[in-house]
Amino acid sequence: MTSTGGTPVRVGVFGLLGSGNLGNDGSLEAVLGYLRAEHPDAVVDALCGGPEVVAARFGIPATRLHWNRGEYRTASRAGAVAAKGLGKVVDAFRTAAWVRRHDVVVVPGMGVLEATLPLRPWGFPYALFLLCASGRLLGTPVALVGVGAAEIASRPTRALVRWSARLAAYRSYRDEPSRDAMRAMGVDTARDEVYPDLAFALPAPRSGAPSGAPGTVCVGVMDFHGGNDDRARAAEIHRRYLDGTVAFVRALAEEGRPVRLLTGDACDAPVVAAVLEAVDSPLVTAADTASLADLMKETAAADSVVAARYHNLVCALKTGTPVLAVSYAAKSDALMERMGLGAYCHPAREVDAGRLLGQFRELEERSAGLRRVLTARNEAVARQLRLQFDALTKALFPATDRAHALEETS
Repeated sequence: MTSTGGTPVRVGVFGLLGSGNLGNDGSLEAVLGYLRAEHPDAVVDALCGGPEVVAARFGIPATRLHWNRGEYRTASRAGAVAAKGLGKVVDAFRTAAWVRRHDVVVVPGMGVLEATLPLRPWGFPYALFLLCASGRLLGTPVALVGVGAAEIASRPTRALVRWSARLAAYRSYRDEPSRDAMRAMGVDTARDEVYPDLAFALPAPRSGAPSGAPGTVCVGVMDFHGGNDDRARAAEIHRRYLDGTVAFVRALAEEGRPVRLLTGDACDAPVVAAVLEAVDSPLVTAADTASLADLMKETAAADSVVAARYHNLVCALKTGTPVLAVSYAAKSDALMERMGLGAYCHPAREVDAGRLLGQFRELEERSAGLRRVLTARNEAVARQLRLQFDALTKALFPATDRAHALEETS
């Protein structure tokens, strides 16, 4: 793919990529797969949280998102506070200079327009605003592709997110509640479409049919402390979530069920350690996963999955394995509803091990039928994602789209 001047189109990808969140990296992997298949001549690089990881894993040049290396560490001393303040100014120029070097910038998936987990306005929301504002000022289209959104109470964060969305040249969402949230926050969404999460575009192993005897249960855990509006109750919410999860895992082990603990972010490791310490059983083990592909291998081999992290759910659903969502946000409920498992959600803020066990047993009783439902839903999701990538080509790469149309008519 080349620009009108005959040079390859320069595509930038942006986000908290390579920072330990497997879902974010999976979204990037899906977009890179699309670019390599549909626009193989495009020159791609990243502005991201973990440039070394992105460069090594995906084979593209990558630049650090923030000038200040201590951006995500709490600043208490005057020097650290000053460095953060200076970093905000430097990042405005760095971001604009990076955007200027590209013909198109893509923000691949992720919950970039939400604050369902703790988030400060001067962190990623500010970085996203700098990106979208730079794109508008410099004439480089910025595309928010398959992103998640939620209504935000904090006025500074809400304003930054709203203006980022308004300044973007293209927007699509991974669920209806995301589009509804942006509309409620004052963004004109009349031309915005909803498609399945980008991670559904990744290849996946086929789920194995249960052997008859009770098999492995994957339990996806999360370092969950509530969202932006729960800071005053964060410790209480985390303790309740952890206690309920431990009780559920212990009950499974006492029934003789092998349990495989999954994570979705590097920050989840302490929760795994806490569960392993509390449930002293050889039946409970932890998976070593470094990608969504690794997660899919685990979920494909399981009889069933119970998970909190959104992309743990995606991996189970993609592999056709019945899953129960320990839901912490509307995005999880919407995902489960889309895939025909809307009845199998349990609130992460109020984990009740007894009720969770009851829901789990019902899930397993209906396993065969649910697997058939997931097969059909995955086929529909694949068709919808082809439409998403076609729409992206039309919006951002019109020259290539016209070339494809001419080929089809010749």
